Amino acid sequence: MKPGPRSRPAEPGICVSGSSGAGSAFPAFLPSGAGVEPGSRPGTVAAVLPAGGCGERMGVRTPKQFCRVLERPLISYTLQALERVCWIKDIVVAVTAENMEAMRSIIQRYRHKRISLAEAGATRHRSIFNGLKALAEDQPDVVIIHDAVRPFVEEDILLRVVTAAKEHGAAGAIRPLVSTVISPSADGCLEHSLDRAKHRASEMPQAFLFDVIYKAYQQCSDYDFEFGTECLQLALKYSHTKAKLVEGPPDLWKVTYKRDLLAARSVIKEKISQEICVVMNTKDEESAGHLLKEVLKKELNCVNVTSTVLDHTGGNVQKFPTDQCYSFICVNVVSSEFQETQKFLSTLEESGLPLLYPVVVVLVHCCDLTLAPLASKMESLMWIRSLAEDMKKRNVLLSGLLLNYSKDEQKLQESFQQGASIIAALVKERSSALAGQLLLA
Repeated sequence: MKPGPRSRPAEPGICVSGSSGAGSAFPAFLPSGAGVEPGSRPGTVAAVLPAGGCGERMGVRTPKQFCRVLERPLISYTLQALERVCWIKDIVVAVTAENMEAMRSIIQRYRHKRISLAEAGATRHRSIFNGLKALAEDQPDVVIIHDAVRPFVEEDILLRVVTAAKEHGAAGAIRPLVSTVISPSADGCLEHSLDRAKHRASEMPQAFLFDVIYKAYQQCSDYDFEFGTECLQLALKYSHTKAKLVEGPPDLWKVTYKRDLLAARSVIKEKISQEICVVMNTKDEESAGHLLKEVLKKELNCVNVTSTVLDHTGGNVQKFPTDQCYSFICVNVVSSEFQETQKFLSTLEESGLPLLYPVVVVLVHCCDLTLAPLASKMESLMWIRSLAEDMKKRNVLLSGLLLNYSKDEQKLQESFQQGASIIAALVKERSSALAGQLLLA
């Protein structure tokens, strides 16, 4: 069966390793003992994501791959994980006809690249087969099959299964069994149990030489298509290819139930809270910004705290971090700096960071509260609330912090430590309910 025409991706996504390019092949930094001869050209790699499920086990009307985590569809996180690997040249998503337009909107909104769409079938295996048929005309050497609802896949495990597939024809990630597998009898009693130490759980990603898996699917029976779930078994049954099993990391779990959405949310929030950038208006190492940075480093010793300086001439920041940082602490913000703050927020928005994750911005104003009434100081920062409402629509969670810059050394230290605790909570929780709040330390 000859596949129909499909649109080709115009450009690659963000690249983690090596240089990018729509025709990028396998990475040059293969690990020793990976099964690829030095100087060989393992060829091109593509991926197929079956995304036609209806979320029956989750018990929600929205298919789980389209459920939102931190206001972003789950499948977008999985696509991002694959796009960041520049040697994956093409990603085919098999999606149902009724969700085709929604998938196109996700690709456009979140600026995904190298994505092609194929129509999903009635079952998982039929969806995978349709994805493979979409690649058949310009077939890759190796194809990765991965679940749309496994968003935490890293380049290392992708590289290992692809390398093993190149040598053995097929490979898949496995994990130790958490629970013992038992077989019940017809009357509901225990018949026998498996020795957990001798068995493993089959996970994703899996990888195959394209000819191996395509040949297997071409020979599948209707029973395989309707009731089968294991691609490695099809390669063994129809292509006589024994898959190499690769020990995978613990974060290959699949979002299946509602509680898994909460777990995914927690993992993502933890991941994007590991970097904090302190933005200040001076390089003076005795400034409040530098002092706050040092306190944050001590209070949050597991978080990387960096700093940058606001350029008032252009309203931008020097060396604006655009890759991993989603938390910004802007120090010494006063009402006279409203325009500079807006320019900073515009630069932040233009970077594209808020498209992918909610970005926390804390505007910190330091002043000695013994020299001026607290009420007047808080009043001068009320503009933050209205600005926060507007920024929330852009996925930027903005809040204000008034920090008591006392001349008393002990009180100053206590104020900075309390401020660091407040900042840590805002960064970790990323709660839209806290956006627009004016807090006091």
